[in-house]
Amino acid sequence: MKYRIIPVTPFQQNCTLLWCEQTMEAAVVDPGGDIERIKAAIEEEGVKLTQVLLTHGHLDHVGGTAPLAREAGVPIIGPHKEDAFWIDALDQQSAMFGFGKVEAFTPDRWLEQGDTVSVGQEQLEVLFCPGHTPGHVVFFHRASQLAQVGDVLFQGSIGRTDFPRGDHATLIKSIREGLFPLGDDVSFIPGHGPMSTFGEERRTNPFVADHRG
Repeated sequence: MKYRIIPVTPFQQNCTLLWCEQTMEAAVVDPGGDIERIKAAIEEEGVKLTQVLLTHGHLDHVGGTAPLAREAGVPIIGPHKEDAFWIDALDQQSAMFGFGKVEAFTPDRWLEQGDTVSVGQEQLEVLFCPGHTPGHVVFFHRASQLAQVGDVLFQGSIGRTDFPRGDHATLIKSIREGLFPLGDDVSFIPGHGPMSTFGEERRTNPFVADHRG
């Protein structure tokens, strides 16, 4: 599986284009906005968009979902249904953060722990990782040891838990019990900032490193 990170919105959110090299079928993960930039990347890579995948319901991750999915005629998949209240509140989120009008949508498929999503001939495993939001999911491609973790974990940091229904203890558990057991060699694309590996974060991340017990 190949990928291309496309920073979007004033929050520089890492929207990601993932695709299967055999079929050239692609998914866009977390199209927060700037859909013309996303569409240009799809065209440049010569891939066919078949779905939009969402890690969670925050505006900077989902703001461009409805128009992108509608124009491409593709389904919206994810996050977990516990984030429905965030998606239902897109107008309020937009007003809070000074975004323009954001088009509402309802995902075609909610995701659960243990689900899989196919992108061409590639399989993404779904991990339910609440804490930053109650319905956050992570997409893991085992064959290439790559995880799309949204706002669960960052290089040297973790997701905020001060938004409605965020929970710090739950987030720490999601990282330590849900992500780190996948292996130190797993590389991850966070929702913001540079990539890292689970091993590097286990060694050095001040919030979840092993030495914190």
